[in-house]
Amino acid sequence: MSTSVYDLKQFYSRRAGRLVRRLVSSHINDLWPGLDGQRVLGYGYATPYLRPIQEQAERVFAAMPAQNGVHFWPEGQKGLVCLTAENELPFETESIDRILVVHGLEFAESPETMFNEFWRVLKGNGRLLLVVPSRLGMWARVDRTPFGHGTPYTLGQINGYLQRSLFTMEQKERALFMPPFRSFLVLRTAYTFESFGRFIFPGLAGLHLIEASKQIYAASPKGKAEKVRGRKIIVGEAVPT
Repeated sequence: MSTSVYDLKQFYSRRAGRLVRRLVSSHINDLWPGLDGQRVLGYGYATPYLRPIQEQAERVFAAMPAQNGVHFWPEGQKGLVCLTAENELPFETESIDRILVVHGLEFAESPETMFNEFWRVLKGNGRLLLVVPSRLGMWARVDRTPFGHGTPYTLGQINGYLQRSLFTMEQKERALFMPPFRSFLVLRTAYTFESFGRFIFPGLAGLHLIEASKQIYAASPKGKAEKVRGRKIIVGEAVPT
């Protein structure tokens, strides 16, 4: 099942969505504390989490897969988003320092092809950060949030994709320990759940956050061309090839 970008945008405009954004953003900041001089790509529907990163990185832009659609971002500023196919990202090889993937893997039609493209566009010392619904968590079982759509994953399944695509897992974290209820009481206690959940009931976390690096000593992922045909986007600017 796919969720449109307008469904996702609506979720993050609500109180529960804004709270989720703050909680997950704190984990992203812990995993990526210093982004000075970095070129950061947000893939999937990562735009709610890119605003704090814009204040640190050299350049931040977003790519939204065609199956979910695209909307303009950021509002009131020069556009920094493009519509893309998951098997052919419009960026030069080894041109990006960091890729943040949110609402991306669970909706991917071909995860292996998507990971191969991430490997291609990342620099040799680049980092990939995945935010993925947990198959064992409560959030994957409630379809009124975007985390209840698409395919949730276990940590082992994600690591399998990474290894087959020549990535190495570097760090892992869990997030969203509060129940996916809309009651005011649950929302007020969200930070308490987040602080103690990892120690009391880690298996019930709603999300996996996994950072990975390229295996630069290995060959390119099988079957992936080194050059993108058609048009390329170089650090946010489209040019003909």
